[in-house]
Amino acid sequence: MNTAATRPPAVAGMFYPAAATALAATVDALLAAVPASASAEQPKAIIAPHAGYIYSGPAAAAAYAALAPWRQRIRRVALLGPCHRVAVHGIALPTAQAFATPLGSIPLDLPALAALDELPPICRNDAAHALEHSLEVHLPFLQRCLDDFTLIPLAVGHAAPEDVAAVLERLWGGGETLLVISSDLSHYLPDATARQVDGDTCRRILALDARIHPQQACGAYPINGLLLAARHHGLHARLLAACNSGDTAGDRERVVGYAAFAFDPHDHE
Repeated sequence: MNTAATRPPAVAGMFYPAAATALAATVDALLAAVPASASAEQPKAIIAPHAGYIYSGPAAAAAYAALAPWRQRIRRVALLGPCHRVAVHGIALPTAQAFATPLGSIPLDLPALAALDELPPICRNDAAHALEHSLEVHLPFLQRCLDDFTLIPLAVGHAAPEDVAAVLERLWGGGETLLVISSDLSHYLPDATARQVDGDTCRRILALDARIHPQQACGAYPINGLLLAARHHGLHARLLAACNSGDTAGDRERVVGYAAFAFDPHDHE
C-alpha cells in the first residue's frame, strides 16, 4: 500500500487545467457565471458532478457558488464519491496526510479519519484513491470557494445507505462541517431519454427518496446515505442546476447528466 504523505493530483491536465493560474481562472470564471442565490441558509451538504470541467463545470459551480457567504465559517469538508478504478466493498479511506492539486495541498483531518476506522464499512485503501477523479475534481472548487479547511476524503464502493449515513452522522458536526457528495446522473443515453431519466432522479433526490440506483446516478451509494441522513436531520433539498453534456460540450446522441443540489434546514418552496 502506498503510504506517501501527500496524494498527488491524478487528472490535472485532463479533467481540469494543470497550470495553477489557468485552473484558478477557470474555476473563478465558472463561479462568476452562476446567478446570485437568494438563500439565506448555509447548506449543510451539496451534491455536485465530477466530469471534466468543460462538461460539468457549470453545474458544479452552481453548488459551490452557494457556499460563498460561508467561506470563512466552513473549516472541514467531508467529500464522498464513487469508485471508478478500484472495486471497494464499503468505504475506503486513504493513509495520506494531504491531497494536492495544482493550487496547493489540502491537509486531511487525521483525527476524524481515525475515528471512522472503527465503523464496519470502513477500510484503508490508497489504491482506491490514487487515480480516482470523483473526489479530485472537487478540490479546486473547494480551494477557490473556502478559506483554510481540512478534508475527509471517502471513496464509496458498494455500501448500504444506512452504513453511509452512519459515517455522515459521525462527521456531522456543526456549521464548520460541509458534506459534499460527488455524482453524475445517467450515462450515455440519447438526450431526450436522458432528460426524462434525470428529471425523475432529481425529483427523487428532492423528495429525499433514498432508493437511487447506480444507473440513475454513479454516486448512488453516497447519495442514498446522504438522503437518509438529511431526513433524520430535517434537511430540505434544493435543485440548483441541471443539464447534460449535450448542453455544454458533447453531442446529443450519448450524453451524461449533471445536477447540483444544496441541503439546508429550511424549506424554500
